[in-house]
Amino acid sequence: MQYQTQAATPTTTLAVEQNKVLRNTYMMLALTMIPTVIGALIGTSLDLSFMAAHPIMYPLMMFAVMMGMLFAVAALRNSVWGIVALLGFTFVAGVFLGPILQVALSLKNGAQLVGMAAGGTGIIFFSLATIATVTKKDFSFMGKFLFIGLILLIVASLANIFFQIPALSLTISAIAVMIFSAYILYDVSQIVHGGETNYLMATLGLYLDIYNLFIHLLNLLMAFTGERD
Repeated sequence: MQYQTQAATPTTTLAVEQNKVLRNTYMMLALTMIPTVIGALIGTSLDLSFMAAHPIMYPLMMFAVMMGMLFAVAALRNSVWGIVALLGFTFVAGVFLGPILQVALSLKNGAQLVGMAAGGTGIIFFSLATIATVTKKDFSFMGKFLFIGLILLIVASLANIFFQIPALSLTISAIAVMIFSAYILYDVSQIVHGGETNYLMATLGLYLDIYNLFIHLLNLLMAFTGERD
């Protein structure tokens, strides 16, 4: 009996720690939505003539800024400044939603499409996060395949900045929806099974999954159901 109690203690402690990381991650994830919404409101009110005049430079600049801020969050992940960096990143990410939101809201049913994309993103996230948490299945085996798919997706997206092929854009968005949905399973599973113990990095991963899922869902909805004047 004494042996069993001693053997169970580390397991119990690990489970408590994993639940704490998961709980803190979800709390932080909810908090990141505030600067994202504020940033998006600012982004939709900005004059984006610069983007129209520089259709290649703007996406590359956006990519460079977001990558720089991602590295800042990673570098500060073990300090309180990591929280500041993460909230700053989500604010900037919200501002960068401005262009696609402006295009969407220029459609007759634009507000409805934005709502559908947000609702669809929420449903996908909560469904897959629940599956990863309740089933306790370890989805870490997906890591290598998802990473390769992500790299190919980034390369294709960067290439399409120069070629501007509508069919390729839709293909990229369809594949992105599948990849980032799978990443939700993977990232939540990492937390549940102790693969990710830093709640800031866990939050960042899930935030990027949700952010990209929303963008690509909205892009698909605009292409197939957008009503133009």
